Amino acid sequence: MARPRRRLIHLAVLCWAVAASVRLYADGARFDLTGPKIEVRVTRNGRMLPIASVPNLQPGDRLWLHPDLPADQSAHYLLIAAFLRGTTNPPPENWFTRIPAWDKKVRSEGVYVTVPQEAEQALLFLAPETGGDFGTLKSAVMGRPGVFVRASQDLAEAGFEQGRIERYLAAMKQVPPNDPKAIAEHSGSLARTLNLKPNPDCFKQPVDLQYTCLTQTGNQSLLDDGHGQTLASALSNGPGSDLINQASYTQMAGGGIYSAYVGAIVDLVRLTSGLRTAQFQYIPAVAFPEEDDLNLKLNTAPSFHNPKSVIVIGLPAVQNSVPPPLRAVDPNIVTCLLKPNVALPVEGAPLVFATGFAHDLVLHIQGTDAKDDISLTPNAYEGGLLLSATPSRHVLPADPSAPRQSAEPAEPKPAKSAAAGPPPPPLPVIPPGSNEILGTITGFWGFDPYTGPTLRLQNQPGTGWRIATADNLIVGRENHFNLASTGTACIEAITLDGASGKEARAAFKPTDRPNHLDVTLTLKSVGPGDLHLSIKQFGDTQLAAVTATSFSEPARLTGLQYHAGDTFATLTGVSLNQVKQLTFRDLTFLPADVADPTADSLRFELPSGATAPELATGSPIAASVLLKDGRTLSFPGTVTPARPSITLLNKNIGSPEKAPIQLVNQDDLPVDQQITFSLKSAQNFPRNAQIEIANADESLKTSLTVAAQTLILQDPHTLLATLDPLKTFGISAFGPLRLRAISPDGVASDWQPLATLIRVPTLQELHCVADTTKSCTLSGTGLYLVSAISTNPDFTEPTAVPEGFVGSSIGMPHPSGSVFYIRLRDDPAAANPVTLPVIVDRPQRASRSSAPLHPSAPPPQTETPAAPPADPPPPTTVPTPASSEPQTAPVPPADSTQPPQAASTTP
Repeated sequence: MARPRRRLIHLAVLCWAVAASVRLYADGARFDLTGPKIEVRVTRNGRMLPIASVPNLQPGDRLWLHPDLPADQSAHYLLIAAFLRGTTNPPPENWFTRIPAWDKKVRSEGVYVTVPQEAEQALLFLAPETGGDFGTLKSAVMGRPGVFVRASQDLAEAGFEQGRIERYLAAMKQVPPNDPKAIAEHSGSLARTLNLKPNPDCFKQPVDLQYTCLTQTGNQSLLDDGHGQTLASALSNGPGSDLINQASYTQMAGGGIYSAYVGAIVDLVRLTSGLRTAQFQYIPAVAFPEEDDLNLKLNTAPSFHNPKSVIVIGLPAVQNSVPPPLRAVDPNIVTCLLKPNVALPVEGAPLVFATGFAHDLVLHIQGTDAKDDISLTPNAYEGGLLLSATPSRHVLPADPSAPRQSAEPAEPKPAKSAAAGPPPPPLPVIPPGSNEILGTITGFWGFDPYTGPTLRLQNQPGTGWRIATADNLIVGRENHFNLASTGTACIEAITLDGASGKEARAAFKPTDRPNHLDVTLTLKSVGPGDLHLSIKQFGDTQLAAVTATSFSEPARLTGLQYHAGDTFATLTGVSLNQVKQLTFRDLTFLPADVADPTADSLRFELPSGATAPELATGSPIAASVLLKDGRTLSFPGTVTPARPSITLLNKNIGSPEKAPIQLVNQDDLPVDQQITFSLKSAQNFPRNAQIEIANADESLKTSLTVAAQTLILQDPHTLLATLDPLKTFGISAFGPLRLRAISPDGVASDWQPLATLIRVPTLQELHCVADTTKSCTLSGTGLYLVSAISTNPDFTEPTAVPEGFVGSSIGMPHPSGSVFYIRLRDDPAAANPVTLPVIVDRPQRASRSSAPLHPSAPPPQTETPAAPPADPPPPTTVPTPASSEPQTAPVPPADSTQPPQAASTTP
């Protein structure tokens, strides 16, 4: 009667202490305290494995337990092995084994414990020796078995998560911290193989902070694989739920985001809230197995005062084996076995990389002997199973006191367990003409044989290289093409051998097609012609060679225009300078001129003397465009309506009366004069059509229409047109003008010349002295429009007018009569005669120099009895070649139209 009463008291005290326990141990969330070490081995059917290689226990397994405490351990620890059989079925008393860790025999030999039948969970308790310790702990477990079942499950899950995270952190330390590309690649590879999610915010930070962010531990939100939220949702009920919900929003717990660390231990906090007696308090330990050793990490420092701390250690669950769902990252990937340090790309089973459960893995090549199997080592850093020349064996001899040596495992056999997982995927199909082989991953998962996925492999270099793309390689840009062979997995590098001796590397990646590569080749620094690609493969000392032909950027056609009755057609597009000829309806059109590479249209004409084809409007055209490099492009078109056709009949240019300058070019049109001209139209000229007038670059452009009364229809075929250049274009207009007709639907006729627009200066007077060897002075406005002055039409000794001349008078040689010649800047080829009376000035004083003035010097002032103007301009001092004495002459303003006063007008 006393024992049941004592048990009820213990349970009442345990429930009373829940809230205080949560407050005391919730802050100890980080498992960063090193706990005691316990060695564990498991023997099944005469074979022994270290605890790190055992994913599950089964009834009948023999556990060898050895507390590996320091030799100077002062406090006596009691190790208790307990087995459970569910949440509602308390275990019997004989399922508890008391192991005094301070006993010499235990220290030297350890203790064997057998897993009983019907057991489902296994726990170890490490408690300080005290009165009633063993009985008290048995009472607590037998009184609330469900709490300890949950503790066993959570400790195992926490160990798995912690192991994956620690493996990630250890692997990331191998990455150079100043290499952002390597950080991103290895972080992604590790996350894939370990089924973890790196914090994406780390990659948004500066490069020098990314590594630090990804390798943070503790309370930082380093990783999140989704399991943390699952555990958090399980806390919706229970005494510790409010505290956990509040703690999850603190900065210490990740600011509202359960980090992997917080997610792994939240249920362990709940464990501490439900495990406390007046004599003991229970603290969880997360195990990191390594061979025999259970390396323990604690989140709370043990206490040796009442209530003393009991360390709770989880062992693998007692259940059937569940093989890992390992699979190929991509079933289309072919792995080259000739590549150094090659890793088979597999994923889907993070515990293969985070634990030692998968061991003695080998790659068995189909069709080969088992002795030729290749040993495999899980390597999360490399992202797969690393091929190794030396196999590693994890099976230990049954006797723990015997020397540890390798033992050959039993021949792998398919697992017969009902929980063996989904059936394996169908074997990959080797494409015909390929040198691929198939290899299957086999080994052990704990004590059970394991057969993994079958992968596509290549163990010899590819042959028969060829370019399998019909598209041409174009210089000056980035090209993509397919490269095919009997095997493409063993390529180390693809280089382009340039004509200059320089090599350029090409990027490549696999495609969905077997034995095909997508190659990216930049041809920005090479010209059209033959290209030589060198292919370097692992395991082959010889380079494979592929020859291809590169072309310049092909002409890209956007339009073909041909009007009925024309002897020419127009192509529009890009790179039209590559077009050699245009052919349709058995007619060959050749370029009318040397094509500008930047032009977007090019005219093609029939040979001289050829007649226009008789094609009806709307007829289809199937044009063939031949490029200069031999390529042929096809382009469709349609015959459009005939273009307007006009002929210039007559023109009349007005001229001022008694103009001193006579224009010898009948096509010269002074900008201040109107031009009237007549046109003949081959078709009836519509009233809403127009005559367009423009210069060559169309910077000057206008349209004459009937509505604007600049066009007059004499009859349906004859037009009279008037153009006022000064009013239309302004004083700065010059150069050749041309005209064409525009139909109401926008179709234009050919351009034809109209006139050359020129600007003419106003010449006022020519002052000379009696001595014909002396120079004269020509005055007027707009002298900058004159390019040269000569006394003869051949311009044998011309006087050049400087560019940008702004004076109103200029020196020139003495003409033989009253006629001299000028050339205008707007029409420099014509020698235009000028008739201007010569005004002879009286001789200069003796002190005055009579040397002729240069074009850049103003004329000398002549004496005149007339009174000076009311506001005379300031005098200009001009030195003469004959004397150093300056000569003063008034310079009229540039816009002055009044001639200077002369002393005499007698010839």
